Amino acid sequence: MKRELREQILTILAEIPPGRVTTYGCIAAMTEGATPRLVARALRELPAGHDLPWFRVITASRKLADHPGAAEQRARLAAEGVVLDARGRAPASLMWP
Repeated sequence: MKRELREQILTILAEIPPGRVTTYGCIAAMTEGATPRLVARALRELPAGHDLPWFRVITASRKLADHPGAAEQRARLAAEGVVLDARGRAPASLMWP
């Protein structure tokens, strides 16, 4: 992945406000050429100890992606007031931007 594209993704990620969520596709659309998969890859490659809100990024169906950090993601979102419904979806009213 090009350095410029990764920087765009991480800059957008840093802008997601607490208590809100966005999708991999939404972040991709805000860049100059990323795809949702590239966004997911950039998040997987975040270095240990970073402070970026990776947990605020969800799938287009407003669910958590299936990954090893999903339990932590759910807990961190809940701590910010993002509670998933019975089908595991985030409220549409909390989508950003």
